[in-house]
Amino acid sequence: MKIAEIHIYSHNMPVKNGPYTIASSKVYSLDTTLVKLVADNGSFGWGETCPVGPTYQPTHSKGAVAALQEMASGLIGADPLKPVVLRRAMDGLLNGHSYAKAAIDIAAYDLMGKHYNARVADLLGGAVTERVPSYYASGIGEPDDIARIAEERAAEGYPRMQIKIGGRPVEIDIAVVRKVWERVGGRLRLAVDGNRSLTTRDTLRLSRECLDIPFILEQPCNTIEEIKSIRNQLHHGVYLDENGIDLPTVLRAVGEGVCDGFGMKVTRIGGLHAMATFRDICEVRSMPHTCDDAWGGDVIAAACTHIGATVQPRLNEGVWLAQPYVEGHFDPQNGVKIEGGHIKLPSGPGLGVVPDETLFGAPVASFG
Repeated sequence: MKIAEIHIYSHNMPVKNGPYTIASSKVYSLDTTLVKLVADNGSFGWGETCPVGPTYQPTHSKGAVAALQEMASGLIGADPLKPVVLRRAMDGLLNGHSYAKAAIDIAAYDLMGKHYNARVADLLGGAVTERVPSYYASGIGEPDDIARIAEERAAEGYPRMQIKIGGRPVEIDIAVVRKVWERVGGRLRLAVDGNRSLTTRDTLRLSRECLDIPFILEQPCNTIEEIKSIRNQLHHGVYLDENGIDLPTVLRAVGEGVCDGFGMKVTRIGGLHAMATFRDICEVRSMPHTCDDAWGGDVIAAACTHIGATVQPRLNEGVWLAQPYVEGHFDPQNGVKIEGGHIKLPSGPGLGVVPDETLFGAPVASFG
């Protein structure tokens, strides 16, 4: 089998009841980038990448389109059934830009699953659950508002909640954490996510003033060096998110004892093949982690759910989806959604979702 055509689409996704607020930005809508690989036998696969704007990390939607256009013509004739060879081909055509390469990787796995009549989860080692745990990420808000949301999510059945903080006086963030704990107690596992915005001083203060509350600190500071400098003074576990940019950095963080786990994005690390390697590294060192992404629709949601279904349950911190924050589905029949705080693993071959491509309009670029 060979790749005969590559089509690139850009699709705008408004944020429901927006904006969605994190420490670095307010998000009203996002452009997601979709890739359709068509094989020489007519079969096809879909991939997707959707950065949360240009300030969350050094990624953005226009960069994804440009990177895909740079690689696409050189990938015509490549074998989508050989993910390692395909990854090496992409690396030979373009240095970096893992988040764009991830869309090709995901599309290849979707195509591969259809070819072998197998789910992507089973191609990645085998599903250990058909009901994948999710988690809810609040935006930044006032103590009573976030506590109310936490109580609602606990009642829905979510096992975990991520509380967004940062970009304001740390006293407010401390009040938010304490109010959430007051309302939900141990009904939800809690992650307190600074999205790189806290100083080391404020991170230490947050941990010291919430000694009685069990939570993990997710990416409180901007750099690994900052986190390392206060690691031994913190009273809470630390997860890396934005700093976990690639597998070499993951190996460094694990080897140096920088963190206790990870919030990992499938597209950030380069796609499903790299994500499976990351999963196995974490399993060897008993490092809990998420399997999610920054934003996007049914394609990236399905990809995250499939890899999430293969994670050892005791290490699975959940799969975050943008689905509660966006309207509608790319696949009206099999759209991926969260119910009772969990996600049903798609049952069809490949990713198990087939987007209605008429939603996306004409491709922004086609090759082959």
